[in-house]
Amino acid sequence: MIRYEEQEKAFYLDNGRITYCFGIVKGQYLESRYFGRKIRRYRGSARPWYFDRGFCSNPDPEDKIFSLDTLPQEYPCMNQGDFRQPAFVLQTPDGRRVSRLVYRDYTILPGKPPLAGLPAVYAEQPGEAETLAVRLEDRVSGAQVRLYYTIFRDYDAICRHVEVENPGSESLWLERLMAMSLDLPRRDYDLVTLSGSHLQEKVPHRRPVSSDTVLLESSRGASSPQQTPCVILTDPNTDEASGQVWAVNFVYSGDFQATVQAGQYGGVRVQMGMNPLTFGWELAPGQRFVSPECVLVYSAEGLNGMSGVFHRLYRQRLCRGPWRDRLRPVLLNSWEAFQFSIDEEKCLALAKQAAELGIELFVLDDGWFRNRIDDRRALGDWTEDPDKFPHGLARLADQVRTAGVAFGIWFEPEMVSYDSDLYRSHPDWIIRSPACDPILSRHQLVLDLSRPEVCDYLVESVARVLRRTGASYVKWDMNRHITDLGSAWLPAGRQRELSHRYMLGLYRVLDQLTGQFPEVLFEGCSSGGGRFDAGMLYYMPQTWASDNTDAVCRMQIQYGTSLLFPPVTMGSHVSAVPNHQTGRTTPLSTRFAVAMAGNLGYEMDIRTLSEEDRAELRQQIARYKALRQTLQQGSFYRLLDPCRGNDAAWNFVSQDGSKVIVCQYRVSADPLRRTTAVPLQGLDPEAVYRRQSDGALFGGDELMYAGLSDHPVRQDFTSLVTVLDRVEA
Repeated sequence: MIRYEEQEKAFYLDNGRITYCFGIVKGQYLESRYFGRKIRRYRGSARPWYFDRGFCSNPDPEDKIFSLDTLPQEYPCMNQGDFRQPAFVLQTPDGRRVSRLVYRDYTILPGKPPLAGLPAVYAEQPGEAETLAVRLEDRVSGAQVRLYYTIFRDYDAICRHVEVENPGSESLWLERLMAMSLDLPRRDYDLVTLSGSHLQEKVPHRRPVSSDTVLLESSRGASSPQQTPCVILTDPNTDEASGQVWAVNFVYSGDFQATVQAGQYGGVRVQMGMNPLTFGWELAPGQRFVSPECVLVYSAEGLNGMSGVFHRLYRQRLCRGPWRDRLRPVLLNSWEAFQFSIDEEKCLALAKQAAELGIELFVLDDGWFRNRIDDRRALGDWTEDPDKFPHGLARLADQVRTAGVAFGIWFEPEMVSYDSDLYRSHPDWIIRSPACDPILSRHQLVLDLSRPEVCDYLVESVARVLRRTGASYVKWDMNRHITDLGSAWLPAGRQRELSHRYMLGLYRVLDQLTGQFPEVLFEGCSSGGGRFDAGMLYYMPQTWASDNTDAVCRMQIQYGTSLLFPPVTMGSHVSAVPNHQTGRTTPLSTRFAVAMAGNLGYEMDIRTLSEEDRAELRQQIARYKALRQTLQQGSFYRLLDPCRGNDAAWNFVSQDGSKVIVCQYRVSADPLRRTTAVPLQGLDPEAVYRRQSDGALFGGDELMYAGLSDHPVRQDFTSLVTVLDRVEA
């Protein structure tokens, strides 16, 4: 899948469906040439013309039309005459930041090597992938920079990361290190990004690329709900079903920066990596630094085609462990029922009624540990509260299982309260500046995970609870962002390393815990979707998509999240009404129809439900279980965007194509009761499908090209779930 053409001085990565090509110019510079649909060979038909232009520096004094400021570069650095964004900035011991990266050699490796201490897409067998490592050398410092490219046989994606090694005798300082840089031709792209806030995560925004530079970033200590580390470029006419898409997603959970920069003479530069605002690294002699990786996806089949690649790759080659391929349980979480006012009697009563309804997992949320009566105290002290649980959590867990459901539990291990035994014992374990009082958020502080002893404490304290209770599920929360970046453990000259070292510490903790407890299903959370990223999926195969459980808002949140992540990775619950976040009252049927498009759960006090509602819940859960394999492991297609109108729709297709599930939603009632016919996607046009509700038969071509109509009613917040079975023609 990888070859080097000596005559062209060109590298090709090609799996029969996509091609990625770059070459060597003047024996030392890497030129971006092509990324897109498979081509046999790139002969330069789209290569830009070069001229002697004003203000364009000439590294070759004998060639005045050659300038790095106009060359489409594969990995540009600073102070070489390219005044666009650099991917690499290195400071030498004399304080200078002048680098001269030049090509040296390359190696082709079978499979995909792991990234030490970092989450990454993987190959299970060497034949699944091939990896190209291109070595560059800095003529000034002697630093060795290796660019890694992996192409997959079965997925239309390229993984890229960078490794820097210092072979010299003096320390070097990395100031900027992008995991990838790519110069694309033309400028007439649309840019799609995912931004938002707490309670409104991953909202798609689309606009044309102009002459400005677009900067996406987080300096919050997490990938954040405000920005998603993802850049999507499309042709102007691209929609969900057709058109070209180029996408980049960062497999990292901390601070990041992405730039989209239009060139002055055409072309667009896309970069993504760690945020230089909070990143810096001392590279001691003989040491190597490994960047996180980016996943690059190309699709000629619209945004759904792009999402299909991300979904398959992340579900099958990013998520790990036994739960990667298992069907996920239906759960009931205690938070919205009790919040902090929990005890043994309430929890056991809730678990027993959950079992009667067909729920499979009871999750004990915040409030279970000693002195935790509100959010002002006790974080870090992971011992059960004897007043709330006089017989201990182990007995509660056993009783819950005896009642007929599994037992799960909530943690927020990365945080600590002032009012806690942990803080009183180790006040130096928090992230803070010694010159200022720490800034609080949610009355809590952040533990310094750059310290090995802090990581060891977290592993042991969480493991102790899991061993004692036999919990089969963990909800791992993070409810504040990081301020006052400072570590009492790191020396003065290495304080800039704290942000990344925090993430390395967190990844180490998660790797050890998931290794010790492979049968436990871990779900990530950060006040909802505040850290819903590809890095966390490597350790936790699902993430709580948002604290906002309102069905109307969730249509938008799950729609945007699905651009990158498959529904099986989304925690999605039915909650009580009026909704806690919006005050809106939606029908129980619609709340279910939205939540079933993820990992179904419930957040309510089911003890207070009417018999009618209990009967409906029982039917919902039974229906979900019957459809669960298609919903969790099938292909997902977006049909109508809830961010752009009154209607929303999507459909699922089972892995073998035998079952189709169509979900249609309408926010506000239409007094004219107009019918919306939605063209489905992913069906076999030659097949015939039977609608389960009435036995009606439709051709796959009819369903995809004419569409499937809804059933308008005089009511707000309605939904329609249609199940179709493929039958013989």
